[in-house]
Amino acid sequence: MDIDPTQPWGLAIDYAGRATVTENGHTVYVNVTDTSLSSMIGPDSLTGTYSPVTVTAQFTETGDRGTVLRGTGRITVMPVGTDPVVPDPTAIQRAIAAALADFEAGTAAYTALCVTWTTAAGGDTGGGSEPAA
Repeated sequence: MDIDPTQPWGLAIDYAGRATVTENGHTVYVNVTDTSLSSMIGPDSLTGTYSPVTVTAQFTETGDRGTVLRGTGRITVMPVGTDPVVPDPTAIQRAIAAALADFEAGTAAYTALCVTWTTAAGGDTGGGSEPAA
């Protein structure tokens, strides 16, 4: 993902902290959120510090027979001292990279599982509970 230097978070986000980007052929949904439970953005009344900001990126790809593979990435941007979080233009890029890596790991795990359960002749195991030898 290319970082847009004109945007504080490196990508144009809407009023709710959402954005959509296409990366490596996947439509990735991004969300930038304050992690407080309050609707007001301000320091915590007990600690005097601002809440961290969470950047998530996620996508799904579906296939035949209801197969679904997901990719999810999450980055937390911490405030410094008692100041609010400063936008990190690389946070979204890192969350997307983590989502793509998660997807690739899931794809590899799914492939390994399928190989385990497929016989050498290319058929299925007949629905039993033991993997093919």
